[in-house]
Amino acid sequence: MLQSFMLETQNLSHIRSLQILQEQAKLRREIHGVGPYEYRTPPSLAQKTINYLIPGNLSHVTAFILIGISEHPELQVPLFFIFLAIYGVTVTGNVGIITLSSIDSRLQTPMYFFLRHLAIINLGNSTVIAPQMLVNFLLEKKIISYYGCATQLGGFLVFIVAEIFMLAVMAYDRYVAICSPLLYMVVVSWKVCILLVVLTYTYSLTTAMTVTSCVFSMSYCSSNVINHFYCDNVPLLALSCSDTYIPETAVFTFSGTNLFFSMIIVIVSYFYIILAILRMRSEEGRQKAFSTCASHRMAVTVFYGTLLFMYFQPRSNHSLDTDKMASVFYTLVIPMLNPMIYSLRNKDVKEALRRVLTNPCQTFKNM
Repeated sequence: MLQSFMLETQNLSHIRSLQILQEQAKLRREIHGVGPYEYRTPPSLAQKTINYLIPGNLSHVTAFILIGISEHPELQVPLFFIFLAIYGVTVTGNVGIITLSSIDSRLQTPMYFFLRHLAIINLGNSTVIAPQMLVNFLLEKKIISYYGCATQLGGFLVFIVAEIFMLAVMAYDRYVAICSPLLYMVVVSWKVCILLVVLTYTYSLTTAMTVTSCVFSMSYCSSNVINHFYCDNVPLLALSCSDTYIPETAVFTFSGTNLFFSMIIVIVSYFYIILAILRMRSEEGRQKAFSTCASHRMAVTVFYGTLLFMYFQPRSNHSLDTDKMASVFYTLVIPMLNPMIYSLRNKDVKEALRRVLTNPCQTFKNM
């Protein structure tokens, strides 16, 4: 009887051990964001025990789950079609600006050279975010791989920083055009234009690589669920189980520095533009000068207004849902609006579009 009792106790012990291993396997699947049929057990029981029982093996996240804009299932399909339309308009408008400014001989000026690169940046910014976002609307589990998340964050930072400084470059261009019109083609020569664009892209790439490497040098072990519709640095750092002082300092330093210096360039440029316009004696000259920078002024107001709203709202009102709405605006809505602003309010662009539509063969011959 004692022997049967010992055998029964041993069997119960084996069953409990198997239950513990199964629970640990389930926990590991949830942490790594992998389905039950995708998980492969190690070849041996010893290796299985080592893999499951060492906590360090559970600290490396291989995928993230994006919550998205809304968690309500009934809103996913309507949101898909809304943002598909937004992305379609964005691609059409920015490709149109890039094409017109490249093929029309009357748009071969520094102003439209910078506008072309702003359209490239807007197109890149929305393309980094929108395709993954649209796919996630149709999936029950919105998974993005670890390296896919890092790539998305890096791409987003490249284009958002480039847009900040491209708007500043365009403000400087308008300052020279209005305040020193006789020296415009000397001060803003093609060499200077290319240099400014190269510096903008180089600095934005450096910033993106630095911040992304800081954010992804952290350990992610507590959760892999990102409360956002794309991989952004703030919700990512909220998941880290490491000390986030260094990456948070890097994010704050780069964000503050970029916003401060670009806004200083824009504000100083427009201060001198307004002074120059007020000194003009001709009413017609004033109106022409104002109309020259009207499109850029509107684009700057919309873009910086959104960023300032996001970064300077009170802590009591601040939430990740508010950040999502602001992010939708400057990652998807503004890239859609910019081509409209620069085409509907710009006589040169409208005339170039009319020439292309009425006589496309002649336009391509003049390239």
